Amino acid sequence: MAAKDRREELIAAAVRVMVREGVAKTTTRAVVNEAKMPLGVFHYCFNSREELLQEVITRITDSGVAKARSVFEAEGDLGARVAKSLYAFWEEVELNPGEQQVGFELTHYALRQDGFEDLARRQYEHYLEVHEQLLAEAAESAGIRWTVPIPVLARYLNSVLEGVTLCWLADRNSEHTREVLRLTGEHLMSLAGKDD
Repeated sequence: MAAKDRREELIAAAVRVMVREGVAKTTTRAVVNEAKMPLGVFHYCFNSREELLQEVITRITDSGVAKARSVFEAEGDLGARVAKSLYAFWEEVELNPGEQQVGFELTHYALRQDGFEDLARRQYEHYLEVHEQLLAEAAESAGIRWTVPIPVLARYLNSVLEGVTLCWLADRNSEHTREVLRLTGEHLMSLAGKDD
């Protein structure tokens, strides 16, 4: 197996272990056992456990955004595309609640562990970068401009999505969550101005 393929399998194995056991119990040994590989392969593919955790964060984020992005890139009215994109994101949350919980756990774990603080910072940089890209693409495709700076709007959107996700993980109230997403879409559209 090529090193790239081994690396991908170790990342997938790490996600499975984290979903099942939690981040704190996900050791390099547990990951290689899950992947059915010798421990030496881990050190061949990754420089550190932190590097693996960063890759897990990126994979979870990117897989969650992929469906929302594909729906958003379809033709049609911007408001309808924003709403469909938010609901597509939400479908992924409901399909993979364990991965969502891992995302929150990774943040808290990184903030509590000496030397891992930078992991949490990079995690949120990645989240905000993804939202900024989507918002910029939305403005360009619809010929609008956002009346709020995109970095601020990205932080707002990230805060709403994280808030509803964490609340849903606790109470599983999908009906109220979808209503919040509808309101979020409407609010975003109220911040869209004509492009000069």
